[in-house]
Amino acid sequence: MKSVKVAGMVLCLAFCGLFLPQMATAQIAPEAAIRAVLESQQKSWNDGNVDVFLEGYWRSDELTFSGSSGVARGFNAVRERYKKSYPDRQTMGKLDFSELEIRILDKGANAALVLGHWHLAREKGDVGGVFSLVLQRFPDGWRIVHDHTSVVTPTDSH
Repeated sequence: MKSVKVAGMVLCLAFCGLFLPQMATAQIAPEAAIRAVLESQQKSWNDGNVDVFLEGYWRSDELTFSGSSGVARGFNAVRERYKKSYPDRQTMGKLDFSELEIRILDKGANAALVLGHWHLAREKGDVGGVFSLVLQRFPDGWRIVHDHTSVVTPTDSH
């Protein structure tokens, strides 16, 4: 009887050791992969490389970006918007993303919503705001399929 209990415990531990890490990874992996996309974007921005920053976006005519100047449709339009708005390193400043909230939108973990804050530290004056991103998982990784970024002007609390 004692050997049956020991064998049962060994099988249980083997099961847990084989399958629980995979189950945990399935739960954690999408969020970690999305964070990696945003961290890569932040780094490439701070290196002054808009083209590498844009690798986080879906290279499609269906990509959309909504901001204060309206809606840009398609990867080329989004790229042109960034290059026009941030023509040099001084204008780009140092980017920081914060207060990220990632919510997986489907059971297959192929779509996600990300909410967060952005801040640019610049010599000519800091600027920042909020954003919401819709990301989709493609065979080559997670990409932003829609970006809505807004500038938020700090209010005087007096």
